[in-house]
Amino acid sequence: MTRRVLPLAIAVGLLLLPLAFTEPRVYLTLTIAGLAMGMLIFLVASGLTLIFGLMDVLNFAHGALFSWGAYVGFSVFLTLNRQLGWADSPSGALNALLLLAAIAATMLVAVALGILLERIIVRPVYGQHMFQILITLGATIVMEELIRIGWGPNDQVMPVPVSFQGSWDVADVIVLRFPIVAIVVGALVYAAIAFVLARTRIGLIVRAGVESGEMIQALGHNIYRYFTGVCAAGAALAGLGGLMWAIFSQSVRPGMGGEQLIFAFIVVIIGGLGSVKVTLV
Repeated sequence: MTRRVLPLAIAVGLLLLPLAFTEPRVYLTLTIAGLAMGMLIFLVASGLTLIFGLMDVLNFAHGALFSWGAYVGFSVFLTLNRQLGWADSPSGALNALLLLAAIAATMLVAVALGILLERIIVRPVYGQHMFQILITLGATIVMEELIRIGWGPNDQVMPVPVSFQGSWDVADVIVLRFPIVAIVVGALVYAAIAFVLARTRIGLIVRAGVESGEMIQALGHNIYRYFTGVCAAGAALAGLGGLMWAIFSQSVRPGMGGEQLIFAFIVVIIGGLGSVKVTLV
């Protein structure tokens, strides 16, 4: 019992330690901002831990998928705002609908790109890490250049819905609006991943396929089809992370995915390969 309580007590103590040197209001504001930043990184790392941890694939094109997600979301925001004015509308429902439309379009494009990457680029080099690094780095360069061709090489300003701008004043504590949205989205993504991996037949087959792909094939399952689905899911999460980060930073640029990929790899390696729970922590 003591062994279980002691780490938790240490974690709580470290969490509350800054209160000795900081005002509670400032501490809460910074804590919420830190949680939001962590959730944004988790959205990227969660897709990477699925691909890297469950499939043993070093996918350096994950950052390019992040950038594509940001630019697809940017295009949806820009188009719908110009035609319907949803981003500039004070209606929270229209702002939320705009975000949902952008998420749907972003994840759909990312899934398509993820399937193409897995079937054309990744599948021939399963189990060959050096080739995976080289070929996915090449794919990253191609995908980023396609962004520059399609959207231009310069930074673009991301339109942010009115409801996500500004902050709330809760008991003299300044709470920014969009970080709360990011925290909620990150929590929902974690719950969905944990449920699929732990409670569904697909999750069981994927986890078993990582341990012994030949056994799963012998039982009549096409393990490559499941791995394609995992790669598509990881790509969708990368695209979602790119969209949320673009809204958070209020800008998009072709090389933004490479910057976040470094943090994602750090989180996945420290948190444990394939462990979504530890990646969240």
